[in-house]
Amino acid sequence: ISYVVRGSLRSVIDCHCERCRRITGHHMAATSADLDRIELSSTETLRWWEAAPGVFYGSCGTCGSSLFWRNDEEPDRWSITAGTLDPPTGLSTELAIWTSTASDYHTLGDIAHRPRD
Repeated sequence: ISYVVRGSLRSVIDCHCERCRRITGHHMAATSADLDRIELSSTETLRWWEAAPGVFYGSCGTCGSSLFWRNDEEPDRWSITAGTLDPPTGLSTELAIWTSTASDYHTLGDIAHRPRD
C-alpha cells in the first residue's frame, strides 16, 4: 500500500485505549490529515474493518500493518499511523490519551496525557 500526504500533518497523539493496543500490539501513535490531502496510489491490499459502530481501521491485507483509522463522526479526516511515514517526518508526540488503560509495562514519560476521554 502506498500513499502520499500533501501539506502539513497534525502532531502525533498516542492512544492507549484497549482497542488500539490490541490492533497495534502497543499503542496507536497517529497523526492525521484531511482526506482530500491523502493520495492512495496503491490500494490492492488495503482492508478496512469496523472495530465498533462507526469506527474503522485500515490495514494491509498481506502483512497486517496498521495504516489508518477513521470514524463516521469525521468522515473527511483520517488518522495515519506515524510509523508508516518515511522519515524525516518533522513530527513530535504532543499528547497521550486513554492513559488509564495503558499496559503496566509502559512508561508514559513526560508527554502530556489525559487518563480518560
